[in-house]
Parts: sequence; C-alpha cells; structure tokens
Amino acid sequence: MTRNDPKPSDRRSEDELARRREASQLGGGQDRIDAQHERGKLTARERIDHLLDDDSFHELDTFVRHRATEFDLEETRPPGDAVVTGYGEVNDRTVFVYALDFTVLGGSVGEAVADKICKATEMAIENGAPVVGIWDSGGARIQEGVTSLAGFARIFQQNVRASGVVPQVSVITGPCAGGATYSPALTDFTFMVQGTSYMMITGPDVIETVTGEQVTKEELGGAQVHASRSGVAHAACDTEKRALDDVRRLLSYLPANHLGDPPRVHTHDDPDRSTDRLAEVVPSQPRKPYDMVEVIEELLDRESFFEVHAQFARNLVVGFARLDGRPVGVVANQPRMNAGTLEIEASQKGARFVRFCDSFNLPVLTLVDVPGFMPGTGQEHNGIIRHGAKLIYAYSEATVPLLTVVVRKAYGGSYIVMGSKYLGADVNYAWPDAEMAVMGPQGAVNVLYSDELAAADDPEALREELVAEYREQFANPYRPAERGFIDDVIRPAETRSRLVGDLEMLERKNEQTLRKDHGNAPL
Repeated sequence: MTRNDPKPSDRRSEDELARRREASQLGGGQDRIDAQHERGKLTARERIDHLLDDDSFHELDTFVRHRATEFDLEETRPPGDAVVTGYGEVNDRTVFVYALDFTVLGGSVGEAVADKICKATEMAIENGAPVVGIWDSGGARIQEGVTSLAGFARIFQQNVRASGVVPQVSVITGPCAGGATYSPALTDFTFMVQGTSYMMITGPDVIETVTGEQVTKEELGGAQVHASRSGVAHAACDTEKRALDDVRRLLSYLPANHLGDPPRVHTHDDPDRSTDRLAEVVPSQPRKPYDMVEVIEELLDRESFFEVHAQFARNLVVGFARLDGRPVGVVANQPRMNAGTLEIEASQKGARFVRFCDSFNLPVLTLVDVPGFMPGTGQEHNGIIRHGAKLIYAYSEATVPLLTVVVRKAYGGSYIVMGSKYLGADVNYAWPDAEMAVMGPQGAVNVLYSDELAAADDPEALREELVAEYREQFANPYRPAERGFIDDVIRPAETRSRLVGDLEMLERKNEQTLRKDHGNAPL
C-alpha cells in the first residue's frame, strides 16, 4: 500500500457516507416514489431541481432524523425526515427552499421537520434571500402529539419574522391540511396545482360528521376554489412545473430583500414609444366596457406583465410589469367586471398588493377607471367601510414611488382610494376625456334637479341636456388640475414616455424619505 492509498478505515467512512446519502435521496423508498409518480406528482427533490438553476442546489440537514421512537416510528426514520431543505439559485440569485416529502410519513410535520424549515427560513432572513416553501403534507404528525403542534407554531413565528424582510412564496403541490395551511397563508404569494393540491382546515369527513354537509376535497379546498372564491391562492396552475415556472418568473421582479432594489433588466422596448393605440382601446363612453389588461400591456414594456390573483376579485387587476426595464407593481380597475366597481374583495386584494410592493421597494402604477363602491346591503353588512379603509391605509402609508393615471372616470370615494394625490401619490395624470367628480353626471343630475325633472314635459330630454351641462362644467379633468389634484392632463399617446421619465425622477425617493418598514399582514 502506497502513501497516497486510502486507509481501510477511510474507505469504510466514505462507503458509509455514500450509503447514507443514497438513503436520504430515496426518502420513503422507491415504492413510494413510484406511487408519487403514478399520481402524476413530482417528488420533493424533483420539485426543487425544477425550481432552481441547474446544479445549484446545496442541501442542508441531510442526515437529520426524527427522535420519536413510539408507535413504530423507529422503523421509519430515513435521513432527512419528511422535508428537503437547502439553498440554490433562481436566475443566478440565491434562494432558500424547503419541500415537504410526501413519501416519508405522508409529509407530516414533526419536531425535526419543523426544525429544518425554521433553520432554512432563519438563514434566508440572515442572508437576505427569498424563501420558497413547497407543501405536500398531511399536516401535523399525530404520533408526536403536541410536539408537532409546537413545531407549527415555530414555523409560523419564522414566517412572521421574515414578512416584509424577504419575499416568501408557497407552492401547494399536494394536500396541505390543518395547521399546515397557515404557513402558506402567512407568506406573500401562494400557487396551487389543479387536480392534485388541496388546502383545508378540516377535511370532508369531519365536516360531514359535524355539520352533515357532504362535500368533495376539490369542492372544499381545491386550487380553483382558493384561486377564485377564497382568494387564498394567487394562481391555480395546470401542472406542478407550470407553478414552479411561475415562481421563477415572480422572483425575477422582486429584490432579494427589503433593503435591495428590484432587478432592472435591459429592454428592447423604446421608452418613448407612442401609445396612441390606447385611444382606440378605451371607449369614450363612460359605461362601455373594455379590457384594462390591454391598456396595461400597451403602456408597460412588451410581454412584461405578470398578473397575480387573476381569478379573484376580477374587477381589480394587480400584477407586476416593467417600465423601461424597471419592475413596478400595477393596480387597475377592470371595467369588464362589474364596471370596475370596488367592493370588499377588491379592496382587500388591492390593499395587500400595495403593501407588498411598499415592503419590497416596488413602485406602484395605478390605472383608474372606477364608478364607485359596490352598493347593497350585502356589502354594507359585511364591512365594505372597514375593508375599503384597508386600501386607503395601504396607499397612505406607502413610501415607494406612486404614479396614478385616471384613464376614463373616477367618482366619489373611489376616486380618493385609488392612489389620489392627497393619499400620497407622487405623480397624478388624467386623460382629456376623463370624468372626475363627486358622483357621475346621471346620478348628480337626478339629485340636483329632481324637482325640475319631475315638473318637465319631457324629463328625458331635460335630463340629457342637464347631464351634458354637468359634464361640461364639473365632470372633467381640468377642474382638478386647476387645484393641483392632477399634475397634468395628457394625451394617451404620450403616457408611456411620461411615466418612464417620472419613474426615473423618483428613483431615489426611498433614500430621501423616512421609511417605515412593516410586514405584509394577510389582509
């Protein structure tokens, strides 16, 4: 044996390391991996590999095992337990990740699993990097009792510590039940997969026992339900890979942490490009519907708009885009849905999105075409006043650059809440045909001239005349501009170039103002 040959003890050590690493890669075993694939699902490691840049994953706590020896768990103690944790890169930027492994005890969360998730999240906070959690879990590990519940509490605490400090994204790729649901609910964005992912506090069997109501898992907590009705999910994706691709795209707009700037990219779209097509997209008639997404896509850099929460509260559009390569958050009324009126869910959606943008230094562009708040006893009784106040609060406390364009109309209280000048907007524009008033011309005439209309021989002709007169005198952008509520009345064709210049002017705003950081509470 030569001097450089490995000693037998060294070979044994390396063989043992290789054996243990191989065991950790298999999770709950090949049979359970095969079963996972038969369900059309990826494994925890396959999900991480798809999310991260090639060959960039560095695993943490590979050999951690749970300590419970009761209930035959001693026979099921694979290294790594039921979660894979570590860090890697997405588009060459560091991201921490954890993925629950359903092949090990159903991805249940016990003390060791919680330890690993908390450690990965803490490292993300300390190193100022986003954290992505991938959930495929049956919930709390029953065999570990209250210890498992304490583990969830520690995970939640870390979610709150990270909130507003680093971006947090959750991907639901399988069951996510009981206490497991609250960690994704505390993060900034949640993506679900149609057909295979579910989120629910209690399952169908428990609901039937307690209430007698019969409901399927899909009806109770499927991806479509949470994306369109509850608002828990920001997207319901066709496949796991699509969900993970969407996470990669989302992260491309975000800074690594609350102290960093969003990543600017080179764009081939001319910053001075004319947007004269907008005059064709937006009808001059105040009540005629159109798609606000077309306006967004024309104003912002080509193919840069990434809408989130698209199926929830569809009368308000929110998402990320770029303006001359700079990431911005976009909030816009959607005239195609309920005429773009604001109501409870739209107010919540908008407020949470604005607060996220403010947490992570993303300027907010607000496009306004709003007739008012949704009327009705349902809205009033369910707290439209309280929920509408959230949107006011979000804009008022924001310290990032705020740019607002009144596209067609802004009436009453809804004019105020949609990024108006005295809620702190830096730049406010209106297009020449915009109507801005306490209320719409039709309603105003009915209130102001009720007696005259009642006594008129031809009330409809008189109403039409009075509406035209009211619109000429009051419902136009020039009166607000006279008072400085609107900085300028501009042509649709010049809107993009003006916004690009304004954003450049406001680039150093956060360095010049006293910033009050906050978390991103699940409003």
